[in-house]
Amino acid sequence: MKVNNILPFDNSLLQITISLRQVEDISKEIVTKAEVTGNNEIIWALKALTLIDLTTLSGDDTRANVQRLCLRAAHPFPSSLLETMVDATLHKQLHVAAVCVYPARVKDAYETFEQLKCVDDISIAAVATGFPSGQYSLKTRLEEITYAIACGAREIDIVINRQLALTKQWEALYEEVCQMRVTCGEKAHMKTILAVGELGSMENVYKAAMVCMMAGADFIKTSTGKETVNATLPVGLVMIWAIREFKRKTNQIVGLKPAGGVRTVREAISWMILVKETLGVESLQPSLFRFGASGLLDDIDKVVRKSSLCKS
Repeated sequence: MKVNNILPFDNSLLQITISLRQVEDISKEIVTKAEVTGNNEIIWALKALTLIDLTTLSGDDTRANVQRLCLRAAHPFPSSLLETMVDATLHKQLHVAAVCVYPARVKDAYETFEQLKCVDDISIAAVATGFPSGQYSLKTRLEEITYAIACGAREIDIVINRQLALTKQWEALYEEVCQMRVTCGEKAHMKTILAVGELGSMENVYKAAMVCMMAGADFIKTSTGKETVNATLPVGLVMIWAIREFKRKTNQIVGLKPAGGVRTVREAISWMILVKETLGVESLQPSLFRFGASGLLDDIDKVVRKSSLCKS
C-alpha cells in the first residue's frame, strides 16, 4: 500500500492570513458558475456514489446493522434500476468507496465483505484515536489504531487533539500525528479529522491541515460529524488552498474528505465542482476525494429512481 511520507516540520508553511468574507465569496462564485441539470445530474450523482464513505457511528451499532450497511455499500441499487441508464458492464463498478465504522465493528464489516466477495473492492475505514473528542491518552489512541488494523481496517480516520491547535502548539500536534502515521504504517491510509467547527478560525483550519500533511496524512477531513459546524464550502476551500500549497512546496499529494452535513445530491455536486475547479478533475477519484456520509446515498437513490421513472 502506498502511503504518504512524514516530512520535517516547517513553520514557514503555517504563515497565513485569511479573510472569512473573501473565502465565502470565492467559494460561492466557484460553485454557482457551473449549472448541472437533466442527465448530467444523474452522471454526477452516480459519480458521487463512488466517492462515499458510507458511515454508521452510533452508540447502538450492532453486527446486524453493519451487515446491512455493507450490503447496501456493495449493492446500492437493484440491477434492473440501472439497465436503462448505465451500460451493464459498469454495474459492478457502482458501489461506494468505503464503509466507515467504529473499531469494534470493523471485524463485522470485514467478514460481511468476505461473504459478499468484495473485500478487495470496498475499503473498510475505522474512526480511531478517541473519536470524536480525542480526549484520551496518546498510548490509548495509538492502541486503537493497531486494533482496528488488526481487525481488517485499511483506512484510519484519526481525530486530532484540538487543544493543541487552539493553544498554537503546532509542533506538539505534529509529533502526535507523526506517531499515528507510524502506527498506521503501510497497512492503512490515514485520514486526519480536523474538527473544523472546534478550531476557532480559518487560519487554525489551514495550519492544522498543514501540520497533518507534514505528519504524513493521506487525507485531511473536515469533521467528525458530531460538531455543531461540520463541512462547509468555505472551510473546504481553505483546506484546498492548504493542499495546493503543500503540493507546490513538497510535491506530496493529499486527498480531501468533507464529512458531516453533505446529505443531498445538490450539495455533493457543489463539493465536486469546487474540487474540479480548484484541484482538477483528476482529483475526483476515491484515492483523492471522499464524502463522509450516512444519508447522501438515500438522496442519490431518489434521484436515480426519479430519472428511471422519467425514462420508462
